[in-house]
Amino acid sequence: MSAFFDVDNTVIKGASSFHIARGLWQRDYFSFRDIVKFAYEQASYVLFGESRDQMDRLREHGLGIIRGWSVAEMTAVAEEVYDEFLASRVYPGTKEIIDEHLAQGHEVWLVTASPIEIGRMVARRIGATGALGTVAEHDDGHYTGRLEGEFLHGPHKATAVRTLAQERGLSLEESYAYGDSVNDAAMLSSVGHPCAVNPDPKMRRLAAERGWTMREFRKRRKSGRRGIVKSSITGAAWVTIQVSRGVKGACRGLVGRRRSVPVAHAEQSREL
Repeated sequence: MSAFFDVDNTVIKGASSFHIARGLWQRDYFSFRDIVKFAYEQASYVLFGESRDQMDRLREHGLGIIRGWSVAEMTAVAEEVYDEFLASRVYPGTKEIIDEHLAQGHEVWLVTASPIEIGRMVARRIGATGALGTVAEHDDGHYTGRLEGEFLHGPHKATAVRTLAQERGLSLEESYAYGDSVNDAAMLSSVGHPCAVNPDPKMRRLAAERGWTMREFRKRRKSGRRGIVKSSITGAAWVTIQVSRGVKGACRGLVGRRRSVPVAHAEQSREL
């Protein structure tokens, strides 16, 4: 028997990828252009919701950025970011469910669209059996900028869960799955015991229609969409502040250099 958990807004409050990106930004892995691009996509999500085109753009942009990066360095940064930001954002209620499954001898798997290295790190930290995630191809310890297989999102999560169950001899009819978004619906539909955790409005309606169990671990009972929007706006605001600070700093440095030129000329003229 097994239990499958989505990560963002199910196990961890908010988007784990945002915090990983913030950690990478602080360590100078991203350029201003990269951050502005992420901020634009984040704002588009807030205003118009998620779309297939948006996910494709994010995938291609993300793969382009990490091309040539060291897998070991990515994993090390993820470990540091977990200690700095993610550990305190794990939902105690979800962690309790995970611990209950483990106590009963069930396998517990995280299923995330994030890179598999991040999924495995989070799984190890919370004591889960393992993780399924998006696999970025790497050669000689460095990312190539290509994917192995599909971006683990939507129906591809269900496909990955079925493949794992077949490989490990797990009964999906007796298994459990937990997720917050309709993007997790296919995965939840593939098991005998689906549960919507911190559901967004669409997932809440779907769960009600299908008679799925629902669990709410957010402190305030806001709609999932409002919670995501708040998180997205906060993230976009943080990015904007960091970019503006950097631009202002660069401008001050440029102005300072320009002002220093006429002063130098004046001093030379006086000497002459």
